[in-house]
Amino acid sequence: MTVTEAALRARPQFRRYLAARTISVASMLLTAVVLPVLAYRLTGSVAWTAAVAAAQGLPHLLFGLPAGWLQRRPVVLGTNLAGAGVLASIPVVWLAGTSSPWHVLAVAVAAQAMFVVCDAADDGALSTLAGTDGEDAGRAAVSGSTTLVHLMVPPLIGLAVVIVPPEPLLALAAVGALVVTLLVRALPQCCARLAPAQRRPGAVRFLRDEPTARAMTLVGIAHAVAGGAFVAVLLPWADVELGVAPTGDARLALVVSCWGIGGLIATGVTPLLHRRLDPARLAVAALLASLATGLAVLASTHWLPGVLAATLWGTAYWAVVLNAVEYRRDAAPDELRARVDAWARILTFGLGYPAGAVLAGVVATAAGPRAGLAAGLGVLALGIVLGWRPLARPRR
Repeated sequence: MTVTEAALRARPQFRRYLAARTISVASMLLTAVVLPVLAYRLTGSVAWTAAVAAAQGLPHLLFGLPAGWLQRRPVVLGTNLAGAGVLASIPVVWLAGTSSPWHVLAVAVAAQAMFVVCDAADDGALSTLAGTDGEDAGRAAVSGSTTLVHLMVPPLIGLAVVIVPPEPLLALAAVGALVVTLLVRALPQCCARLAPAQRRPGAVRFLRDEPTARAMTLVGIAHAVAGGAFVAVLLPWADVELGVAPTGDARLALVVSCWGIGGLIATGVTPLLHRRLDPARLAVAALLASLATGLAVLASTHWLPGVLAATLWGTAYWAVVLNAVEYRRDAAPDELRARVDAWARILTFGLGYPAGAVLAGVVATAAGPRAGLAAGLGVLALGIVLGWRPLARPRR
């Protein structure tokens, strides 16, 4: 008998798990917003801001796959305690008057690594707590809670950094990690390791040999390069090109939250588009929309059209990502699905995203943030050209 979402939420253990997962995502979003702002305020350098953006993507490459093989409960407890200490070090050195961009860069790598490992362990624990019959309902509950967090946290933190220094805000993320630790301690011991079926080889072979999955993954890497470029130059672009200062300007809240709002729109729109278009054609349409709206961002010279264009770009960007995820889940064999998803995240967010941030940082340092963004969009255009034929080819 299928377990409903309401029945799962009535279980105290699942409620603790859901609260821990939600707080963990909120802490991750807080650090993702605050650390680039802090780096830019300390240095005024697009290169440092890009380095922090790239550092937040690298853990997906380094730890995305091994995390699923580790013991779950000890990993969650250990990573959250370590993450709390790492994040708390920022306000501590700020109070001591010794803040350094190198320290911010190190925290960006460490904190995101903790989240990647902890998220993989949390995802594995879901099937244990919800059971086979309740796993879909459990994922729906997690999605509903974290979607609200994605909507609320970035603009609130964007407003907060206008009012208070960014360093104390990271203390909130450290407290969140400690709360997650306490919630996880109250949960039962989850199964220690992934089931053998989840560790079966063949995920890379599937991504290599299945034509549509291969094309989506290759174009997805180029797409992630453009995304990394945008995040890397977002604050310098807003400062230099749009006149939105990184401190004391309430419009900063809109700038840092535009892609998150676009992601929420994409979450609602993409399932509707799936009913009208097959995944390959939807991928083509969303990729073209992503490139077009990215070019609109590039052409913007006023903050309001710039924010609107960036929100539309975020919608198209996440529609591409969500469509690819949905296709892989439908097309991959059940026993390979988890590892196919893991490898796809490694190749896109672990490889393409930090590469785009580095590319944009190098180009923007030499020619300005608009040029850095243009470099990322150039890679996206090249990826669309290379992936056009296998994606646009009519399917029987």
